[in-house]
Amino acid sequence: MIRNKLRKILIIVAIASSALANDIIIKNSSCTVGETVTNLKHLIRNKGLDIFDTINHGSNARLVDMKLNESELVVFGNPRLGSSLMREDMTAGIDLPLRVLVYKDNDGKVKIAYRDGSWLEKNHMFKSSEKTAKVTKVMDKFTTEAGKCDRE
Repeated sequence: MIRNKLRKILIIVAIASSALANDIIIKNSSCTVGETVTNLKHLIRNKGLDIFDTINHGSNARLVDMKLNESELVVFGNPRLGSSLMREDMTAGIDLPLRVLVYKDNDGKVKIAYRDGSWLEKNHMFKSSEKTAKVTKVMDKFTTEAGKCDRE
């Protein structure tokens, strides 16, 4: 019951913040959507971060008889860092936890989309850029590594 409520809240937050989206970083992946998501989750777990949810937009679209390209949203973070940022500016909670969208575009190419720490810093009142720089570094590393698959 609580998990379902939390999931609904996370979906609403993701949709609301996406509606105001700007400064989205998009990278190519040489993997399938599923492989990219698996790689990303592995990297997140190995860094000791929490994965709060994975939302499969394609499956959700099928529930309402709609077709959508493959698309999965991975919601994750570090409660210690996220809470620390929210203590500086509570409105950061609208952009936390972190999210990475892995999707197949209309040309069949797999993409990885996210916002980094510089976006957080630009849109919230943080006292130092040290924490957001850490977010930027981690998001860049995770998304770059998640999109690497050997294709020979």
